[in-house]
Parts: sequence; C-alpha cells; structure tokens
Amino acid sequence: MMEDTKKDASDLYRLAFLLTGRPDISIAVASDTVVSQYEGNAFFAEWMQAWSRRIVIAKALVAVRHEVAESARRLKSARADRSGPMPQGWTLRPDTTKAEVEEALLDLDVFPRAAVLLLIFERVPIADAATLLDADAALVKKAQAIGLGEFSSNLAHRQRSTAPAFSPSLVFA
Repeated sequence: MMEDTKKDASDLYRLAFLLTGRPDISIAVASDTVVSQYEGNAFFAEWMQAWSRRIVIAKALVAVRHEVAESARRLKSARADRSGPMPQGWTLRPDTTKAEVEEALLDLDVFPRAAVLLLIFERVPIADAATLLDADAALVKKAQAIGLGEFSSNLAHRQRSTAPAFSPSLVFA
C-alpha cells in the first residue's frame, strides 16, 4: 500500500510539474491530492484514485491560470506552422527516456504544453480541455497542433545532439 502511495504521489507530481513547469506548485498540488485520497472512507479510495489525475490537472491549471491566459493570448496570433524543421529521416529512438520527453515538453510554452498533455497524454476530450484551459475549442486545437510540432522538433534536436557520432570505420570494419 505504501509503495502504491509513493508511486501515485510521484505520478501526480510529474503531471502537475509538466502542466505548470513549477516544482513548488507541483509539490503542493500533488500532496494535497494524495492526502485527500486517503482521508475519506476506504470504500471511496479507489474511486478517488481514478479521479486524482483530473484533480491535479484542475488544481495545477488554476495555480498557473495567469501564465496560461498570457500564453493563450500569444498563441492566438501565432501561425500554426511555427515549429522548426524536423531533421530529415528522423524517427523517435526506442531508447528515448522519460526525462528526454519531459524536457521536450517543458520547452513548450504553457498553453500548447497543456493542450498536448491534456489531449494526447491524458486523452481528455476537446470540450473538457477547452473548459479546463478557459479557451474555445479552436484555440485548443491550434495549441495542440503547434505544441505537437514543437514537441517533435524538440525531441528530434535533442536526440540528434546526443546521438553517437557516425563513424565509417564501424560500418566497414
């Protein structure tokens, strides 16, 4: 039971951190949520665990609502194809780490990052994501498109810069 609690808390912290980009807020949001899960009746514990991710999402977004709103304003005037070009022939390496994914996500502005996290990683319906982000569905879709492009580009450039150098002698040895 204790190991499950630690894993739940860690997963909730990671989700809050990816949404806010702020460790201080993320610790508070995750710990409040974990404590609330175990304060009630044991009968409801599993039900609360299922909703804990949604609670963290809502609390994290409220905690950074001003940053989200400012990011949304910037995004309204942005072009949907603003991500850099992908390196030719790039594919996601199978050894991609969770840390690489997190770094690539954290490089995104907060509104597109939240859109990608909600719609792609958390599979929140577009109408719910729009409500959580206090934006219309069209802007959330635009944020998703921009965020996915920048996220992919970030991963590609990170992996290209950390890839081992090509050595013809290794191929022809």
